[in-house]
Amino acid sequence: MKQSYKAKIAKRLTLVTALLVMVVFGIIYLVVDFTVVDNIDRELEIESNKHVGQIFLANGEIKFLHKDEWQEQEHQEIQLNPIFIEIVDLEGNSMDKSPNLGSNRLAFHPDWKSREGAWTIKIGDQEVRQKQMLLKHNGKEEGYLLVATSFEDARELLNNLRNILLLLYPGILISLFFTMRYVAGKSIQPIQEIIAKTNQITQSSLNERVPVFDQEDEIGQLTKSINELLNRLELSMIREKQFTSDASHELRTPLSVLRGTLEVLIRKPRTSEEYVNKIQTALSSIDRMSSMIDQLLALARVEKGAISPKDEVEILSFVEEVAEQIQKETGREIHFHTRESIPLFVKVSEKSLQMILNNLIHNAIKYSEGPIDLEVKYENSKPIIFVNDKGQGIGEESIRKIFDPFYRDQSALEKLIPGTGLGLAIVKKLAQESGIDVSVSSEIGHGSTFRLGF
Repeated sequence: MKQSYKAKIAKRLTLVTALLVMVVFGIIYLVVDFTVVDNIDRELEIESNKHVGQIFLANGEIKFLHKDEWQEQEHQEIQLNPIFIEIVDLEGNSMDKSPNLGSNRLAFHPDWKSREGAWTIKIGDQEVRQKQMLLKHNGKEEGYLLVATSFEDARELLNNLRNILLLLYPGILISLFFTMRYVAGKSIQPIQEIIAKTNQITQSSLNERVPVFDQEDEIGQLTKSINELLNRLELSMIREKQFTSDASHELRTPLSVLRGTLEVLIRKPRTSEEYVNKIQTALSSIDRMSSMIDQLLALARVEKGAISPKDEVEILSFVEEVAEQIQKETGREIHFHTRESIPLFVKVSEKSLQMILNNLIHNAIKYSEGPIDLEVKYENSKPIIFVNDKGQGIGEESIRKIFDPFYRDQSALEKLIPGTGLGLAIVKKLAQESGIDVSVSSEIGHGSTFRLGF
């Protein structure tokens, strides 16, 4: 049977409290036992010292100085805390004893000459507390004085205390369990409200939030964490919907062009030049879709963390080789320069860095007409790569959005500059995964500079 968290808390708290109560009850019993026994032992010590002074040797026998005291009522009958006295020789043979012992004898231990304190024994059917003292005369050991007092009343007191504690214990545990259950129910009530509220939140109502009770305690921190998680989920869902919408729109455009071109071709016979022209238009749309799909796949791989392991890359020669390769492919003038004279090594994925530089350089080629400058510097003990162009520049409003998927500046759309709006989004994702700090500075009419910090 599945237990509620409230019942689990109540059981755990009850168990811990039960152990504490058990320890407290044990301490109470031991303290009372020690106190009772200590009081009896002190009374026994006083009685023993009193009688030791009354004993003397006469004709080789140990006698009391005032024998008539043994005839007192306290020695004649067993009454409240009666005193039992017996005198034995060094071998333990009884030489004399108080009348209230009757035919009974006290326990003798020849090896307890220097023993302090007392011990509990049985005399007949009653329990007594006994003390043994060595008797000397003129420095010579003559025998032992055995003194005892009844332990019955103390034992009854201790037994009653034990029984009371044993009876109270289960009652206290039952009361504790129901009390703890009630307190636990009150304590987790905010959690139940959080559960009820989160169960109401669906994909269509991600804008709702869990009410915060007390921001200082753990439940308040839990509520804050849940709300922050909901914020991230809502933002992620918004981006996903926007991404899906933008991807559909971008793919629909070349598909529409391709469809329209093919429909024109089949309406009536065309000349070979017209067929070639229309087919080139269709191929151009296919190339655009292929490029977009490749970039979407690259972006998906980056977002899933499917990046290459990091390597030691010497960036001076690496950036120079990338610049030369792209210059050969595009025919654009790309300048690489640096003031550093020693190799600079960084820990980064070589494939990721190459894709970042490719996208930045091709982006600079699309939006500028002059040469592209690549520079490597070493500042504050860290290498930095700069990609600079002298193009049209980026407005302040667009700088905050250029790394968003499918975002394209309005001026690029007006000038019909080809692109998908995915290049810089891939750069940002790859930079984050590789631990590269990417930033941009730009001025309208004077170009843009992208900075890669390691």
